[in-house]
Amino acid sequence: MLTLVLGPVRAGKSARAQALAHASGRPVLVAATAAVDPGDAEMVDRIERHRRDRPAGWTLVETAGPRTPSLVTVLEEAPPGSCVLIDALGTWIAAQLHEWSAWAERDIVATLDALDAQGAALADALARTAADAIVVAEETGWGVVPPTPLGRIFRDALGRMTQAIARRADRVELVVAGYAIDVRAIGTPVGEVRS
Repeated sequence: MLTLVLGPVRAGKSARAQALAHASGRPVLVAATAAVDPGDAEMVDRIERHRRDRPAGWTLVETAGPRTPSLVTVLEEAPPGSCVLIDALGTWIAAQLHEWSAWAERDIVATLDALDAQGAALADALARTAADAIVVAEETGWGVVPPTPLGRIFRDALGRMTQAIARRADRVELVVAGYAIDVRAIGTPVGEVRS
């Protein structure tokens, strides 16, 4: 079972994903994707709040930083009968862009291609994993066009990855103002016409 939980900042995405993981009754493995800069006190506090909000019995795997497993590896090694909660896709992309920042500034097209390739590998791993998976993803691009090339790469890569994952997902939910909407129940896939 693959579930995608989308929504804007502070809408309740993580809380909804955690509720779904808890309701699964399976052992939960949380794949945390944010790269932590110890000098960024606000981000450190944000991550600490996320840790406190999770049940103590859940296993945490950090996936951003040197010598940490990739999301693909976490999914490949997840035991059958478990539930992998990936929180979140946007912070995973941001960590990649941070790691590749010098290269990204020089070659935007190649950077976007590399992110698309990583997104395709992630979508494939989600389809193959023996575990249930819940992916949290931020929604961006509903407002202004980012003024920087890296901002536009981030927005485009996130949009493409969420579409690729949504196409394979059994459940897609949009969380807005603390309410989850079942997108599959009311939505029509792009390019498909219902009569």
